[in-house]
Amino acid sequence: MKQLLATLSNAFPLWIVLGCLWAWFQPEAWTWFQPWIEPGLGVIMLGMGLTLRVADFAAVAKEPKNVVLGVMAQFLIMPLAAWAIARIFQLETGLAIGLILVGCCPGGTASNVICYMARANVPLSVLLTMCSTVVAIFATPVLTRCLAGAWLPVDGWALFRSMLVVVLLPLVCGVTANSLLGKMKRPERIRSWIDTIGPLLSVAVIVLIVACIVAMKKTEIARSALPLFVSVFLLHFSGFLLGYFFAKLAGCKESLRRTVSIEVGMQNSGLGAALATKHFPHLALAPVPAAISAVYHCLIGSLLAAWWRRRVPGETHEN
Repeated sequence: MKQLLATLSNAFPLWIVLGCLWAWFQPEAWTWFQPWIEPGLGVIMLGMGLTLRVADFAAVAKEPKNVVLGVMAQFLIMPLAAWAIARIFQLETGLAIGLILVGCCPGGTASNVICYMARANVPLSVLLTMCSTVVAIFATPVLTRCLAGAWLPVDGWALFRSMLVVVLLPLVCGVTANSLLGKMKRPERIRSWIDTIGPLLSVAVIVLIVACIVAMKKTEIARSALPLFVSVFLLHFSGFLLGYFFAKLAGCKESLRRTVSIEVGMQNSGLGAALATKHFPHLALAPVPAAISAVYHCLIGSLLAAWWRRRVPGETHEN
């Protein structure tokens, strides 16, 4: 049973694509989830917290250089790439804000699965996802306000409050609950089931969020298809490519380069969608880049992982 659930979780890119296709051809089957987008994101963050222990945060001290490098790459490359793409293509306000918001979000949990498939450093991937999520509580509102402010005023304080509610609070609750499991009988068995069911639940909620936005914004997506699809593709392509070379220039070995590339290229699109839906309701296109982002980063990440999997890191020329 656990193997089956893990297999279903690992098929995340497939569920995203199928969910979006279903939402496109039958929107009424998905729009019901709109009021639950923000609570759904809280469930995802709670699930992440349930897989973490206090000891995991202490593990950051064992690899401070790699963690700092990965988090720096995350919040330098993607926000600036999103801003540059929006400027170069002169995107309309809704698309520009949505793209920048996606770029300012932390790494997504699906990156851990892609790192495993790509023969990258999975423990470091988990640490980077965790750390970028925590840093995002402050970084996402500040970066969004600074970079998106050229298009319209952004209430950074309101974004920060949302990050506290939908990211920090569920994470703290999850970590606390996981810590309390140690006082129960057979805690490892309970944690084993949480580690198995949690990712599948997160996958299901992300698919619901993304498909719901595709269903609600079908007309807007069709109207702005070319700039939308090109700009979001370029954002993630830039993230994977520049993340790899950022780590290479820093002297990282191949497995670490792959890890940083994947962590930078794969965003928490669910967070971007939830923030855009709540804080920019007057911009119909603002949540759309996040929905398309979820499809792109899963597909690009999966293709990249399939290619990297054929090349064992130890066989490459490393410094």
